[in-house]
Order: sequence, then C-alpha cells, then structure tokens
Amino acid sequence: MKQSQTSRANLIWILAVLGSLLIGTQAIALEVGSIVRIKGSETSTLVGMGLVVGLDGTGDGGDFAPAHRPLVEVISRLMDDQTSLRELENSKSVALVAIEATVPAAGVREGDLLDVYVSCVGPANSLAGGRLFLIPMVGEHVDSDIMALARGAVKLEDPNTPRTGKIESGAKMTKSIRARYINERGYIQLVVNEANASWTTTNNLAALINGLVSPDGPEAARAIDAKNVFIRVPEYERSNPASFIANILEAYIDGSQVTGSARVVVNERTGTIVMSGDVEISPTIISHDGLTITMLKPEPQPEPGEELPPQEVTEDFISLDPNNRGGARLGDLLAAFNQLKVPAEDRIQIVKQMHEAGQLHAELVIQ
Repeated sequence: MKQSQTSRANLIWILAVLGSLLIGTQAIALEVGSIVRIKGSETSTLVGMGLVVGLDGTGDGGDFAPAHRPLVEVISRLMDDQTSLRELENSKSVALVAIEATVPAAGVREGDLLDVYVSCVGPANSLAGGRLFLIPMVGEHVDSDIMALARGAVKLEDPNTPRTGKIESGAKMTKSIRARYINERGYIQLVVNEANASWTTTNNLAALINGLVSPDGPEAARAIDAKNVFIRVPEYERSNPASFIANILEAYIDGSQVTGSARVVVNERTGTIVMSGDVEISPTIISHDGLTITMLKPEPQPEPGEELPPQEVTEDFISLDPNNRGGARLGDLLAAFNQLKVPAEDRIQIVKQMHEAGQLHAELVIQ
C-alpha cells in the first residue's frame, strides 16, 4: 500500500504479543566448577589501623589527636621517650588510616604478599607521597591473631579521590591461611552461584555427582536446598582430597539442566539488554508511537524520462507466534526489535513498561 510522506510520519507501530515461538538452542555443556564454589574457599579480609607518614602538609593536623597519639608512642619507643603530644600539634605530615587486604579464596602461605588498600580516617586532604608505617594486620574476628605486617608507599589510584590509595604487595603474611574444604563430618558443601540457584540445578548436580563417584553404591551427594549440595567424601580420600574434588569440579553438566531465577539486566548508558535463559512475557499488545515497519517492493519499471520512488509496504501489526505454539519469550520480542531496527532507547523503554505492567516475568535490573 502506497503511503504519502505525511501519512508515513503519523503511523503507529503496534506489536501484538499473542505467544511465542520457542527459541531453538543447542544444549551446551558447563563445567561444574563454573557454576559452584566450595564452602570454605571464600575470600576473607585482613584489617588494621596505621599511620601514613611523609605527607607534604596534607595530613591530619594538630587538632586531630588520634593521629598524633600513636605517633608519640612510636617516637617514644624508638627514639625519644620524652616526646609529648603538644610538640607534634603543628605537624601535618601524618594521617591516621584504615587498611585492608583481601585473602584469596585459595588461601595464602606465610611469606605471601597481598595488596593493601588505604583510606583516611581523619581530616587529611591527601595521601599523595606518603608511606604507611609498619603496622600489623589481623583477621576479621575480634580475637584474631596478627596475620600480616603492612608497610610501603601509597599510590593514588584516582587523583580525584586523594584520600584513598593502594600499596601494591604491601602486606607480608606472617601466618598461613588455608582453605578448609571438608567439614568435621567428612562432607564437602557445593554452593551454587546465585544466578544458577534453583532446586532443578542442585537436584541435577547431585544426580551427576552420584553417577560419577558412587554409580553402584549408596548416595554420596544430596541437594539440601536450591543453592547447596552436600557430598560425602570417602574416608580414604579425606587425607588428600585434591583428586576427588578436581574430578567433581571438572565434570560437565548439560546446560539444559542448569536453571536459575529469571533476570533481565538493562544498561541504559550502553543500550544493552542481557537476560538469563528464556524469560517469559505475558500475552499483551505493545503500542509505541513513532515506530513503523517497512519493506521495499520490487521497484516498478519507470516510463522513459520518468523517475519513480521505491514502493513501500507498511505493516502496523506483527505477531510473535506465527506457529501458534504459545509460551511467549522476551527473546522473541528482542529478535523482532533487531529485525525491525528498533532504537536501543525505545527497546529499553518498552521492556521497563512491560515490567511495570506485570507482563515481564523476571527480575529487572537497571544499571
């Protein structure tokens, strides 16, 4: 149907979502270790409080006594036990700081080095050019022993945030921290990643592991909820469980057996939409002003000396369920958007409005 320029400008594009053709995807195999972690192999944090010295007039100053009291103690212990707080009140070369370091999930050994992150506690303006004076670091628990010693030059990661900095390899471990994989009853606990957590996932994981480690014997693995699977380690493997654990984490599970809560992540800055799995949408009609669907017909042969514009067919209605199979999916709607070259900002607006109307059956995360 021929449309004039005026009529084309006023067309309203209507999408009717009456159902959906299921997206045909080829099942992929996932490594078990990519969707779980072992309880006891989490990261942990070392913390401490210390002094950054050598600042060029950007320190805490004499009015902030908490920074100068420990400095007086250090000077008294190492040099002059007659030094008083009053004598340091005009000094602005020192800043009281909080420090922390992250212990990796695999643990650390005595002598290993960790990066240290430093943050001002008092009114210091900048840590640029300063050095952290030697200070002990302890674990997260109140009664923790000293686990590391920290010191070194502070580097600003961002000039716009001069009150925080980093000391590369600034903490040296004085004790080892080992990951504990097996509990006192001889069990390993697998914790499924949040994005994949479901009863379906943990049940299928338990079945896979039972077939791997105990195909003809008693049940070794059991799903206890939608996020956790317990595995009994044979007694002869407990003293050296590396091979047993590796065989489980390196096993593959069919991707179709791993599900999770439906989630749609929208990044408004980049215009991207990422979804997990087949996100369902309810049958609905979407009308978005200013969008049209057009395609070109074969151009007619012009008469000699005559130029004809290309013919245009405009559809204002499109069904996402041409085969009447039912089960509408957001993926089909996004595929239609791609085919119709719908602008990213319009796609995002439609998805947000569908969520507000209760037609999008997934968690919506806006970034």
